[in-house]
Amino acid sequence: MRREGSPFQGLGVVILKELSDHLSSWRMRVLEWLVVIAAVAVLVPPFGAIQQIKENIAEDPFLFLKLFTRAGGALPLAAVLSFLVPLVAIGLGFDLVNSEHNQRTLSRVLSQPIYRDALLLGKFLAGLTTISISMVALWLLIIGLGVFWLGIPPGAEEMARAFIFLGVTIAYAGVWLALALLFSVVFRSPATAALITLGLWLFMTILWPMLSPAIASVVLPSNDVLEVINTQQAFARLAPSALYNEVIAVVLDPSVRSTQQSMFAAMGLVLIERGAIPDAPIPILQSLLVVWGQIVGLVAATILLFVTSYIVFQRQEVRA
Repeated sequence: MRREGSPFQGLGVVILKELSDHLSSWRMRVLEWLVVIAAVAVLVPPFGAIQQIKENIAEDPFLFLKLFTRAGGALPLAAVLSFLVPLVAIGLGFDLVNSEHNQRTLSRVLSQPIYRDALLLGKFLAGLTTISISMVALWLLIIGLGVFWLGIPPGAEEMARAFIFLGVTIAYAGVWLALALLFSVVFRSPATAALITLGLWLFMTILWPMLSPAIASVVLPSNDVLEVINTQQAFARLAPSALYNEVIAVVLDPSVRSTQQSMFAAMGLVLIERGAIPDAPIPILQSLLVVWGQIVGLVAATILLFVTSYIVFQRQEVRA
């Protein structure tokens, strides 16, 4: 007999319970240390980027954005997060559902006035909230250390761009959390789900950027440099990391006018748009318009993966 009521009945209870489990687990302790170590290693002198930024303190109108993009003897913070965020999301999501199966608690949970819709969505939102808390803490730590070491506050546009950077990073985490949730639903073994998710992440992050240019040149060969770059970008954007890096490159650097500009620079070429002043900053709304498709792509990928998880989970049999 079907229970009456909203399909999201009990959603708040599931979110609070899962969030409490995440925040009190050993994974959260590891995540806290990763946040602190990442902020200190990237920024704090003598091994951070603060000293490099101080040298241009009088001539750079977007000084605080360099906190996220300037490398101080290692990788810049944006590059660190591009690598770290998927690991955190996979670590939180690979056993969200299959652990309930293995502990034989799923049937008991669903026997309560809680629908599968609420259970799956609650687990996903709790995991995303946990990652969001960590990213907000890291973001505030970076801004605080920047104000402390530089001695000047950030401007309004700098804060707006930094806030967009934070939101896009959370959306990027949502893609990998949804992927980990999908494999947690498909595979009953947490080890199998973790290994397959990590393998796919390694392929899309490390191998796909090397393979996509060759595949693009075979599928759509051309002698036009601009057309070649557009084709290579289209194939590379199948990886969430490519979308994320393009958004960050445009949002955190007001002088970047297109996603092709960085690719031209990597090839040793210079792209100058007609009527544009080189290195002149563009407004934040223009930067958003340049990468709006990439942002929508990250959100759409998250929704698609979650909907796939939902369909698979609804078709599964739950035994006591």
